[in-house]
Amino acid sequence: MSLQKSREIHLLRRPVGMPSVEDFELAAIDLPPLAEGELRVRNQWLSVDPYMRGRMYERESYVPPFALGRAMEGGAIGVVEESRNPGFTPGQHVLSMHGWREGFISNGMGLTPIDPAIAPPQAFLGALGMPGLTAYAGLLRVGQPKESETVFVSAAAGAVGSIVVQIAKAKGCKVVGSAGDDDKCEWVRSLGADAMINYKKEANLTKALAAAAPKGIDIYFDNVGGPHLEAALHVIRPFGRIPVCGMISGYNDTAPAPGPANLIMVIPKRLRIEGFIVSDHYDLMPDFLRDMGAWIAAGKLSWRETVFEGIDKTPEAFLSLFTGANSGKMLVKLT
Repeated sequence: MSLQKSREIHLLRRPVGMPSVEDFELAAIDLPPLAEGELRVRNQWLSVDPYMRGRMYERESYVPPFALGRAMEGGAIGVVEESRNPGFTPGQHVLSMHGWREGFISNGMGLTPIDPAIAPPQAFLGALGMPGLTAYAGLLRVGQPKESETVFVSAAAGAVGSIVVQIAKAKGCKVVGSAGDDDKCEWVRSLGADAMINYKKEANLTKALAAAAPKGIDIYFDNVGGPHLEAALHVIRPFGRIPVCGMISGYNDTAPAPGPANLIMVIPKRLRIEGFIVSDHYDLMPDFLRDMGAWIAAGKLSWRETVFEGIDKTPEAFLSLFTGANSGKMLVKLT
C-alpha cells in the first residue's frame, strides 16, 4: 500500500547546551495525491550528522537554521512508490535531503538516483555519501598527504574519521587515530591504523600522541577540536597541515571555550590550518566515486554502521552522536 500519511520529526524549540528528546516532536501529515510532474517517495534510511546541531541555533551560517514546528532536513535514501514524473520510475532508489520523515512528495528537484548494485543503499549516506566525500576532500585536497607522512585522525571510529584512516593508508601514510573506548580502537586498528589512542584513558593527550608518533605528525585531520587540537599543535612537524572538519567537543557549549593555549605554534612551525565545508568540493565527486569504488573492490575500504529503528528514534540517534554511542555511520532504519 502506498504511503498516504507521513510521520516526521519537528524541532520544537532551540536547545540550550546539550539537546534533549524534549526539544523534538513527532508529527503526522497527510500526503496528497500526485499532481502532474510529481512523485511519492517512501524513505528507508535516514542520516543524522553532527553538523545538524549547528542548524538548531538561530544564527547565520553556511546553511540556514532549522525552522521551528516544521519537518527537519537531512540525508535520506528512499524508494519511489508512485511517479507522474518522467524522470523517475516506481521502485527506483533516490538520495535526497528530505530526511527526518517517513515519506514525501517531490517534483524531482534535489533527488539523485542511486544504484543499489554498487553498494547497499544506505552506504550512499555514509562511505559513498557526504561523510565519505568529506573525508576524501578534507584529506586529499586540504591535507595534501605525501607517501610515508604521518596522519593523526581524531574521532577515528566515526563516519568521517574511519574513512580518513583508510584513505590515508591507501595513500601510503602512517596513521595514528583516537577514539573513546577500546572496542572502537580495535576496530580502527583493523582498518589499518598503525596506532590508536583511547583518549578517555589518557591523563595527558599530548604525551600519548607523542608516544604514538615519536617523529611527529604531518597532518592532523580535526573532527574534535579542544584538547585534541592542542595536542596536535604540540606534536605536528614544521609545515604541517590541519584540515578542520569539525569541532564536536564544543558544539553544545553555552559559552565560548578557551582556544588552544599553544596556538602561537602555527607561526614558528609554519602551519596551515584550513576549515572546509564538503559542499565546496562537489567537483571532486567523479574522482571520489572512482577511487572509492577501486578501493572497495581491492579490499582496502570497509565501513561500519550503528542503526536505530523507527522514525520516533531519530532524535535519540542524533543525541547519541554526542555521547560516542556510534561506531562508523549513525543511521535510522525506517520500518
